[in-house]
Amino acid sequence: MYRFFTEKENIGENQVRITGQDAHHIRDVLRMKPGEEISVCTGDGWEYTCIVTELSPSEVTARITDAAKGARETASRLTLYQCLPKGDKMETVIQKAVELGAAEIVPVLSSRCVSRPEGKKAENKLRRWNQIAEAAAKQAKRLVIPPVTPVISFSEAVRKAGAQGICLLPYEKAEDIAETRRILESLTPGQPVSVIIGPEGGFSEEEVREAEAAGFQPISLGRRILRTETAGMAVLAMLVLFLDT
Repeated sequence: MYRFFTEKENIGENQVRITGQDAHHIRDVLRMKPGEEISVCTGDGWEYTCIVTELSPSEVTARITDAAKGARETASRLTLYQCLPKGDKMETVIQKAVELGAAEIVPVLSSRCVSRPEGKKAENKLRRWNQIAEAAAKQAKRLVIPPVTPVISFSEAVRKAGAQGICLLPYEKAEDIAETRRILESLTPGQPVSVIIGPEGGFSEEEVREAEAAGFQPISLGRRILRTETAGMAVLAMLVLFLDT
């Protein structure tokens, strides 16, 4: 069953309205007809099973046949702070982070980042990143579309994360994987967890000290050095194992 998203105000007592790109996709790409079944989410955890009733040039209307509070989201809010990688690697990071359950992706500009988009280029990238997050959420049958925020500085990132809950910093000089296992086993479902991933050149020692001062716990991801686009996926997969209920 195809899944689409709409604003909460578009949900009526027994019908739903779908507008924008999703309406175009239903009508012009999938060429769906009245009578076909779809799933609609509003981003607040509710999932509606619907039957398409009408397709117009501007919107699709569907009759609600069932509504249920979904259980696809991880019990803990997982936020990925990703220092900007080179090229288009950020697109892969966003796609996979959404698939793995991240609730928010925050691009970060650290001292060793090579990619430094500005102005119109930054606006276009952010628009593209959020489109990727939406597509990944639909593919993974998420009940929400995790937002990708505008780029912030490293200092802003550690301050923001430090006020939100458990903070983890994968770092090649951290203690062995046994300590990482101990930290993960101490987490409980429902605790917000933030993870910050360095760029290709890693974190500077000054940044590590700043993150630790803000409450980040350095962790190891094992004996091998992972690429920046792999490290976030590895941590999120570990967290899902311990926090998904």
